Amino acid sequence: MAEAAENPEDFIEPPAAQGSHGLHETPVGPQSKKRNAFAELMAPKPKAAKHHQTKNSGGKPAKGKWSGALLEYIDHPNRFPEQVIRVTDKTVLIRDGFPKATVHLLLLPRSPAHYDLHPHEAFQDKDFLAMMRDEAASAARLAAAELERKLSGFSASSKARNEAMDKGIPFDDLPKGRDYLPEIRIGVHAHPSMDHLHVHIISRDMHSDKVKHRKHYNSFNTPFFIPLDAYPLAEDDELRSTSFQNANLSKGFVCWRCGKEFGNKFAELKRHLETEFEDWKKE
Repeated sequence: MAEAAENPEDFIEPPAAQGSHGLHETPVGPQSKKRNAFAELMAPKPKAAKHHQTKNSGGKPAKGKWSGALLEYIDHPNRFPEQVIRVTDKTVLIRDGFPKATVHLLLLPRSPAHYDLHPHEAFQDKDFLAMMRDEAASAARLAAAELERKLSGFSASSKARNEAMDKGIPFDDLPKGRDYLPEIRIGVHAHPSMDHLHVHIISRDMHSDKVKHRKHYNSFNTPFFIPLDAYPLAEDDELRSTSFQNANLSKGFVCWRCGKEFGNKFAELKRHLETEFEDWKKE
Protein backbone atom coordinates (compact mmCIF):
# COMPACT_ATOMS: atom_id res chain seq x y z
CA MET A 1 0.00 0.00 0.00
CA ALA A 2 1.36 3.39 -0.95
CA GLU A 3 1.77 5.72 1.96
CA ALA A 4 0.18 9.12 2.06
CA ALA A 5 2.61 12.00 2.12
CA GLU A 6 2.93 13.62 5.52
CA ASN A 7 4.09 16.89 6.94
CA PRO A 8 6.75 16.48 9.68
CA GLU A 9 4.32 18.00 12.19
CA ASP A 10 1.58 15.49 11.40
CA PHE A 11 2.07 13.00 14.18
CA ILE A 12 5.31 13.14 16.18
CA GLU A 13 7.97 15.70 16.74
CA PRO A 14 11.58 14.75 15.95
CA PRO A 15 13.74 14.44 19.08
CA ALA A 16 15.46 17.80 18.57
CA ALA A 17 12.38 19.91 19.18
CA GLN A 18 10.82 17.97 22.02
CA GLY A 19 10.73 18.66 25.72
CA SER A 20 7.92 21.15 26.21
CA HIS A 21 4.86 19.23 25.06
CA GLY A 22 4.94 16.08 27.16
CA LEU A 23 2.73 14.73 29.91
CA HIS A 24 4.94 16.26 32.55
CA GLU A 25 3.71 19.78 31.86
CA THR A 26 1.87 21.49 34.73
CA PRO A 27 -1.72 20.19 34.77
CA VAL A 28 -4.62 22.60 34.91
CA GLY A 29 -7.37 22.86 37.49
CA PRO A 30 -7.75 22.16 41.20
CA GLN A 31 -5.75 18.91 41.02
CA SER A 32 -2.64 20.60 39.64
CA LYS A 33 -0.70 20.63 42.91
CA LYS A 34 -1.26 16.95 43.68
CA ARG A 35 1.21 14.20 42.92
CA ASN A 36 0.78 10.46 42.87
CA ALA A 37 2.56 7.35 41.65
CA PHE A 38 1.30 7.84 38.11
CA ALA A 39 2.40 11.46 38.10
CA GLU A 40 5.85 10.38 39.24
CA LEU A 41 6.04 7.81 36.45
CA MET A 42 4.89 10.31 33.86
CA ALA A 43 7.27 13.02 35.05
CA PRO A 44 10.47 13.58 33.05
CA LYS A 45 13.41 11.54 34.28
CA PRO A 46 16.70 13.20 35.30
CA LYS A 47 18.92 13.85 32.33
CA ALA A 48 21.61 11.29 31.72
CA ALA A 49 25.10 12.07 32.91
CA LYS A 50 27.31 13.60 30.29
CA HIS A 51 29.62 10.61 29.99
CA HIS A 52 26.60 8.51 28.90
CA GLN A 53 25.54 10.97 26.25
CA THR A 54 26.63 11.11 22.66
CA LYS A 55 26.43 13.74 20.00
CA ASN A 56 22.80 12.74 19.42
CA SER A 57 21.78 12.46 23.07
CA GLY A 58 19.78 14.75 25.31
CA GLY A 59 17.01 15.29 22.76
CA LYS A 60 19.14 16.07 19.72
CA PRO A 61 18.15 14.36 16.48
CA ALA A 62 20.07 11.69 14.72
CA LYS A 63 21.16 12.61 11.24
CA GLY A 64 19.18 11.24 8.34
CA LYS A 65 15.59 10.89 7.20
CA TRP A 66 13.04 12.52 9.51
CA SER A 67 10.53 9.70 9.16
CA GLY A 68 13.06 7.32 10.70
CA ALA A 69 13.38 9.31 13.94
CA LEU A 70 11.53 6.72 16.04
CA LEU A 71 14.43 4.30 15.77
CA GLU A 72 16.43 6.51 18.14
CA TYR A 73 13.85 5.93 20.87
CA ILE A 74 13.86 2.20 20.24
CA ASP A 75 17.62 1.76 20.19
CA HIS A 76 18.65 4.41 22.71
CA PRO A 77 15.71 5.26 24.99
CA ASN A 78 18.10 6.40 27.74
CA ARG A 79 19.08 9.36 25.55
CA PHE A 80 15.58 10.85 25.80
CA PRO A 81 14.65 10.99 29.48
CA GLU A 82 12.12 13.77 28.94
CA GLN A 83 10.17 11.85 26.28
CA VAL A 84 10.40 8.22 27.37
CA ILE A 85 7.88 7.07 29.97
CA ARG A 86 8.61 3.36 30.21
CA VAL A 87 11.01 0.85 28.68
CA THR A 88 10.62 -2.93 28.69
CA ASP A 89 12.49 -5.60 26.78
CA LYS A 90 9.62 -5.59 24.27
CA THR A 91 8.48 -1.98 23.92
CA VAL A 92 9.23 1.68 24.54
CA LEU A 93 6.44 4.05 25.57
CA ILE A 94 6.97 7.72 24.73
CA ARG A 95 5.09 11.00 24.65
CA ASP A 96 4.01 12.12 21.21
CA GLY A 97 5.88 15.36 20.54
CA PHE A 98 2.95 16.88 18.66
CA PRO A 99 0.06 15.61 20.83
CA LYS A 100 -3.33 15.75 19.19
CA ALA A 101 -5.22 15.46 22.49
CA THR A 102 -4.84 16.07 26.21
CA VAL A 103 -2.96 12.77 26.53
CA HIS A 104 -1.15 11.27 23.53
CA LEU A 105 1.44 8.50 23.79
CA LEU A 106 3.19 6.25 21.28
CA LEU A 107 3.97 2.60 21.93
CA LEU A 108 7.01 1.37 19.97
CA PRO A 109 7.87 -2.32 19.60
CA ARG A 110 11.56 -3.17 19.90
CA SER A 111 11.52 -6.29 17.71
CA PRO A 112 13.57 -5.67 14.52
CA ALA A 113 11.58 -8.44 12.86
CA HIS A 114 8.42 -6.36 13.24
CA TYR A 115 9.14 -2.66 13.65
CA ASP A 116 10.03 -2.10 9.99
CA LEU A 117 6.75 -3.66 8.84
CA HIS A 118 3.49 -1.94 8.00
CA PRO A 119 0.91 -2.53 10.76
CA HIS A 120 -1.23 -4.61 8.39
CA GLU A 121 1.66 -7.01 7.92
CA ALA A 122 3.16 -6.92 11.41
CA PHE A 123 -0.14 -7.69 13.11
CA GLN A 124 -0.68 -10.81 11.05
CA ASP A 125 1.71 -12.37 13.57
CA LYS A 126 -0.75 -13.36 16.28
CA ASP A 127 1.86 -13.74 19.02
CA PHE A 128 3.28 -10.30 18.28
CA LEU A 129 -0.23 -8.84 18.14
CA ALA A 130 -1.11 -10.38 21.49
CA MET A 131 2.04 -8.91 23.04
CA MET A 132 1.30 -5.45 21.64
CA ARG A 133 -2.29 -5.61 22.89
CA ASP A 134 -1.07 -6.42 26.40
CA GLU A 135 1.51 -3.63 26.34
CA ALA A 136 -1.03 -1.18 24.87
CA ALA A 137 -3.60 -2.05 27.54
CA SER A 138 -1.01 -1.30 30.22
CA ALA A 139 -0.12 1.98 28.49
CA ALA A 140 -3.81 2.89 28.25
CA ARG A 141 -4.17 2.51 32.01
CA LEU A 142 -1.28 4.91 32.50
CA ALA A 143 -2.84 7.32 30.01
CA ALA A 144 -6.19 7.12 31.81
CA ALA A 145 -4.52 7.82 35.14
CA GLU A 146 -2.78 10.84 33.63
CA LEU A 147 -6.05 12.07 32.14
CA GLU A 148 -7.67 11.71 35.57
CA ARG A 149 -4.81 13.63 37.19
CA LYS A 150 -5.25 16.48 34.75
CA LEU A 151 -9.04 16.69 34.52
CA SER A 152 -10.75 15.07 37.51
CA GLY A 153 -10.78 18.38 39.35
CA PHE A 154 -13.36 19.59 36.83
CA SER A 155 -15.48 16.40 36.83
CA ALA A 156 -18.87 16.28 38.54
CA SER A 157 -18.54 12.48 38.64
CA SER A 158 -15.33 12.78 40.66
CA LYS A 159 -16.43 15.51 43.06
CA ALA A 160 -17.15 13.20 46.01
CA ARG A 161 -13.90 11.30 45.48
CA ASN A 162 -11.84 14.48 45.29
CA GLU A 163 -13.44 15.85 48.44
CA ALA A 164 -12.70 12.59 50.26
CA MET A 165 -9.09 12.72 49.10
CA ASP A 166 -8.78 16.25 50.43
CA LYS A 167 -10.03 15.00 53.80
CA GLY A 168 -7.33 12.33 53.89
CA ILE A 169 -9.67 9.35 53.51
CA PRO A 170 -7.61 6.16 52.89
CA PHE A 171 -7.34 5.24 49.22
CA ASP A 172 -9.22 1.94 49.59
CA ASP A 173 -12.15 3.75 51.20
CA LEU A 174 -12.53 6.47 48.58
CA PRO A 175 -15.81 6.65 46.65
CA LYS A 176 -15.57 5.87 42.97
CA GLY A 177 -14.85 8.70 40.59
CA ARG A 178 -15.10 9.04 36.85
CA ASP A 179 -13.69 6.13 34.85
CA TYR A 180 -11.27 7.64 32.33
CA LEU A 181 -10.16 4.40 30.69
CA PRO A 182 -13.07 4.40 28.16
CA GLU A 183 -11.85 7.85 27.06
CA ILE A 184 -8.54 6.37 25.82
CA ARG A 185 -8.25 5.05 22.27
CA ILE A 186 -5.67 2.56 21.00
CA GLY A 187 -4.88 2.24 17.31
CA VAL A 188 -2.73 2.92 14.28
CA HIS A 189 -2.99 4.99 11.14
CA ALA A 190 -3.75 3.28 7.87
CA HIS A 191 -0.80 5.09 6.25
CA PRO A 192 1.73 5.72 9.05
CA SER A 193 3.83 8.84 8.67
CA MET A 194 6.86 7.34 10.41
CA ASP A 195 8.98 4.44 9.17
CA HIS A 196 8.82 2.42 12.36
CA LEU A 197 5.73 0.74 13.71
CA HIS A 198 3.96 2.71 16.43
CA VAL A 199 0.63 2.46 18.21
CA HIS A 200 -1.20 5.59 19.33
CA ILE A 201 -2.56 5.72 22.89
CA ILE A 202 -4.68 8.85 22.81
CA SER A 203 -7.53 10.48 24.71
CA ARG A 204 -10.54 11.10 22.52
CA ASP A 205 -10.91 14.84 23.15
CA MET A 206 -8.77 16.22 20.26
CA HIS A 207 -8.09 19.26 22.44
CA SER A 208 -4.70 20.48 21.26
CA ASP A 209 -3.17 23.42 19.45
CA LYS A 210 -1.30 20.80 17.42
CA VAL A 211 -4.51 19.92 15.58
CA LYS A 212 -3.87 22.35 12.74
CA HIS A 213 -5.56 21.00 9.62
CA ARG A 214 -7.86 18.40 8.09
CA LYS A 215 -5.46 15.47 8.19
CA HIS A 216 -4.66 16.01 11.85
CA TYR A 217 -8.34 15.70 12.75
CA ASN A 218 -9.60 13.13 10.27
CA SER A 219 -6.68 10.78 10.79
CA PHE A 220 -8.05 10.13 14.28
CA ASN A 221 -11.79 10.51 13.67
CA THR A 222 -12.49 8.37 10.62
CA PRO A 223 -11.71 4.72 9.83
CA PHE A 224 -8.22 5.96 8.91
CA PHE A 225 -7.56 5.37 12.60
CA ILE A 226 -7.71 1.60 12.94
CA PRO A 227 -8.28 0.20 16.45
CA LEU A 228 -5.67 -2.33 17.49
CA ASP A 229 -8.52 -4.70 18.32
CA ALA A 230 -9.50 -4.75 14.63
CA TYR A 231 -6.37 -6.73 13.76
CA PRO A 232 -5.54 -9.02 12.11
CA LEU A 233 -7.31 -7.65 9.03
CA ALA A 234 -8.71 -9.96 6.37
CA GLU A 235 -7.03 -9.65 2.99
CA ASP A 236 -10.18 -8.12 1.50
CA ASP A 237 -10.89 -5.78 4.42
CA GLU A 238 -11.85 -2.31 3.21
CA LEU A 239 -9.52 -0.80 5.81
CA ARG A 240 -6.61 -1.98 3.65
CA SER A 241 -7.78 0.02 0.65
CA THR A 242 -5.66 3.05 -0.19
CA SER A 243 -8.49 4.77 -2.05
CA PHE A 244 -10.90 4.18 0.83
CA GLN A 245 -8.47 5.55 3.38
CA ASN A 246 -7.44 8.57 1.30
CA ALA A 247 -11.14 9.37 0.97
CA ASN A 248 -11.45 9.26 4.76
CA LEU A 249 -8.76 11.89 5.11
CA SER A 250 -10.60 14.22 2.74
CA LYS A 251 -14.03 13.85 4.35
CA GLY A 252 -15.90 16.76 5.86
CA PHE A 253 -15.42 17.31 9.58
CA VAL A 254 -17.68 15.61 12.11
CA CYS A 255 -17.50 16.35 15.83
CA TRP A 256 -16.16 13.35 17.73
CA ARG A 257 -18.58 13.93 20.61
CA CYS A 258 -21.94 15.15 19.30
CA GLY A 259 -21.75 14.14 15.63
CA LYS A 260 -22.38 17.63 14.29
CA GLU A 261 -21.12 18.09 10.72
CA PHE A 262 -18.92 21.02 9.74
CA GLY A 263 -18.11 20.31 6.11
CA ASN A 264 -14.81 22.02 5.29
CA LYS A 265 -15.11 24.67 8.02
CA PHE A 266 -12.05 23.85 10.10
CA ALA A 267 -12.00 27.09 12.09
CA GLU A 268 -15.64 26.56 13.04
CA LEU A 269 -14.86 22.97 14.06
CA LYS A 270 -12.00 24.15 16.28
CA ARG A 271 -14.25 26.62 18.08
CA HIS A 272 -16.82 23.89 18.57
CA LEU A 273 -14.19 21.48 19.93
CA GLU A 274 -13.32 24.01 22.63
CA THR A 275 -16.94 24.03 23.79
CA GLU A 276 -17.17 20.26 23.66
CA PHE A 277 -13.97 19.89 25.65
CA GLU A 278 -15.28 22.13 28.41
CA ASP A 279 -18.49 20.12 28.62
CA TRP A 280 -16.72 16.75 28.35
CA LYS A 281 -14.24 17.40 31.15
CA LYS A 282 -17.10 18.40 33.48
CA GLU A 283 -18.97 15.10 33.10
